Amino acid sequence: MIPNIPDLELSEKNEPVRSYDPKTALGQAQIQSLKARLDSMSREKIEIPLIIGGKEVRTGKTRTVVMPHDHGHVLAEFHLATEKELLMAADAAIKAKKAWAAMPWNERAAIFLKAADLLAGPWRDTLNAATMLGQSKNVFQAEIDAACELIDFLRFNARFYSEILREQPISSPGVWNRMDWRPLEGFVLAITPFNFTAIAGNLCAAPAICGNTVVWKPSDTQMLSAHYIQKLFEEAGIPAGVINRVAADGPLAGDTLLPHPELGGVHFTGSTATFQTLWKKVSENLTRYRSYPRMVGETGGKDFIFVHPSASTEAVVANAVRGAFEYQGQKCSAASRIYLPKSLSKQILEGVVFEMKTLKMGDVRDFSNFVNAVIDERSFKRVSAVLSGLEAAKQGRFLAGGKTHGEKGYFIEPTLIETADPKSRTMVEELFAPVLTAYVYDDARLEEALDLCDSTSPYALTGAIFAQDREALVHMSERLRNAAGNFYLNDKPTGAVVGQQPFGGARASGTNDKAGSKLNLYRWLSPRTIKETLVSATNYRYPFLG
Repeated sequence: MIPNIPDLELSEKNEPVRSYDPKTALGQAQIQSLKARLDSMSREKIEIPLIIGGKEVRTGKTRTVVMPHDHGHVLAEFHLATEKELLMAADAAIKAKKAWAAMPWNERAAIFLKAADLLAGPWRDTLNAATMLGQSKNVFQAEIDAACELIDFLRFNARFYSEILREQPISSPGVWNRMDWRPLEGFVLAITPFNFTAIAGNLCAAPAICGNTVVWKPSDTQMLSAHYIQKLFEEAGIPAGVINRVAADGPLAGDTLLPHPELGGVHFTGSTATFQTLWKKVSENLTRYRSYPRMVGETGGKDFIFVHPSASTEAVVANAVRGAFEYQGQKCSAASRIYLPKSLSKQILEGVVFEMKTLKMGDVRDFSNFVNAVIDERSFKRVSAVLSGLEAAKQGRFLAGGKTHGEKGYFIEPTLIETADPKSRTMVEELFAPVLTAYVYDDARLEEALDLCDSTSPYALTGAIFAQDREALVHMSERLRNAAGNFYLNDKPTGAVVGQQPFGGARASGTNDKAGSKLNLYRWLSPRTIKETLVSATNYRYPFLG
């Protein structure tokens, strides 16, 4: 039962990030190629069916995919599943399970390694363009997500899986012990978010490489790139029924699939409230399942930057702008609260405001734009209402931004707020928007400020501290040890890289199963210990019996 593990050249390096630098010949060629795909995709209006058991399924009940930065422009129409199609998808996954789990591990891995190479080459422009147009990411944000991070997930997961398979117990004389790393029984339900194409691809691919079959429900607002991820996997040779992609309303999908007796696990990224609802629904159905379902979730964050009086102000300014406003603050890791010592606060706030004035906002097809649109009308209206309410109630001082523009696209200006209340709304609630709130503390009350940082939010996803004083870095890191699952010293709290900074947080931020590491793959495996006695006993009597 020990698996055959050939010497494969499995990745130890991350995919290089394309710069798209117009000052170089290579950058110009990269820009020209990507803009050609953006142009052709903009002129298309495609139909996106469900994919169940390897077949296209159309229900006639459809919704549209629009450009968030040009919401009158329809890119696609996708079909929605009813209860019938959701159950069909679960049945297809269960039917495909036996053959997929029986396939040699390296043959399964080869499919995802091929998908990574296709994405690194001929598919790169397509998935980047779909992410830019459908999710309103600028060229750099799309490149590090839809290309590099997804490639890294696919390649490193193969490496991590091979390392797990090599983990075998010791054997004593006359005994051969083995560990059989089995997939879970039943199917895995992958529920994925809009904000990262790579997360969407990984949440279905990570369980699959381990021999599981998957029902994948992407977000409606990520459906265009989800369509191309499925096409990418198909070109790489994934068998029918291994990953079944369905679009559906969340409550319907939950009510239909979570009580299913063959549910083996849930792989989720999204809001804390939604994950808590899923967990509750699974708990209510425990007596129905063949095995206890694995619950793996990465949820919300109220991520912080904490600045020590010894910090470099230039570094704080640059990383606050990047950490708070890249991808319009729609990262679960985005910096949304910053704690500043009084001695540096004026210089830092003025520096951030100065840099914010240089941020261009607009269409993703204009590569000079740093900021683009928030994802949809619901998000736009929610954040607009919060900003209007804060301004009306004079809860905090608006230092920059605060205005919204929804006529053509869902644009929210990057916003900087200073508050005297460390428990104010924008210091506590996750907004998922380009809004950064600053609280200034007295230099002599550092310990109280650290307590506030640790206790203000229910989340514990990412956080950053800035200090030039090494003793201060050590002290603050220890004081904030449980405040973030991904912790950064003198850097922004975003941009985790697969294999380098495994990602995930605790408290209300999720189960901290660390995507981008072996830890996540363990969750999709059910180990069986095998003991073989080479020469069996033929007499029950032990020596002590004389």
